[in-house]
Amino acid sequence: MTSPDPVISDSATAADPDGSLAEQLLRLTRRVHRIQKRHIELSGLGVTPAQSRLLRTLAHYDSPPRMADLAARLEVVPRAVTSLVDGLEASGKVRRVPDPTNRRVIRIELTEDGLKALRALHAARRSAAREILAPLTAEQRQVLGGLLDTLVDGDARGCGA
Repeated sequence: MTSPDPVISDSATAADPDGSLAEQLLRLTRRVHRIQKRHIELSGLGVTPAQSRLLRTLAHYDSPPRMADLAARLEVVPRAVTSLVDGLEASGKVRRVPDPTNRRVIRIELTEDGLKALRALHAARRSAAREILAPLTAEQRQVLGGLLDTLVDGDARGCGA
């Protein structure tokens, strides 16, 4: 793991423990992204992390979503989704299909190759998670899971409620 930022002194860290935690979370996030990216590259699927995210998002829909739905879910501009879909369509992992009720609307669905890629991506993510969590005991992992749930859910006590 990289050493703490030398610009931040020990006294500054002691004076701002939340700032120190925020910095640790940012460093961990960057490390997780690096490790996941490496594992995705090692899978040989030829997809980018952004394409991987789009494939995972598609898997959550019961029926093929519109591009606008994907953009909203991914919190990106529609043009970004178009570029991602173009690349995934060229590699045969997704296809554009007409909406059955409105011919002006195009929906995006996973192909068989896309489903296979998704399974391989899940395996790559599990492998990355094993690497990231390797230093922790089972008990520490359980505690971490609880803490992360609290942070992700945004406990109302921390919001002045």
